[in-house]
Amino acid sequence: MPRHVDTKSPKANLERSEPKAKSERAVRISTEPIESGARKPSWTFLSNHAHVLLVLARDPEIKLREIAERVGITERAVQRIVTDLKDGRYIEIERLGRRSRYRLHAELPLRHPVEAHRNVAHLLALILGS
Repeated sequence: MPRHVDTKSPKANLERSEPKAKSERAVRISTEPIESGARKPSWTFLSNHAHVLLVLARDPEIKLREIAERVGITERAVQRIVTDLKDGRYIEIERLGRRSRYRLHAELPLRHPVEAHRNVAHLLALILGS
């Protein structure tokens, strides 16, 4: 049953004319850390897996804690994503003492059927311009 909306009420006009807060937020694509107190968008066009991969492409020797800060997720979530990327053979991890160096396999295809005709290199070129 359709909900009745009082179109003569000033409040009804206000509700229809004001944009929703979620739609006003700009999508932030950045490799900079999210500022404390800054609002994270409710959704983005790329997944956290893509964000982590992009950060690794820019800085192959970055610490997981720094990736978490840049992407705006927990360090544990970054660990899971890095494991997924490694298991999917999208990255190799080379241990350098207590540090790690990440090597990307940009020749591999993107995973979803909609974008599988492109590879990781295409994504990196689009976002990072490399």
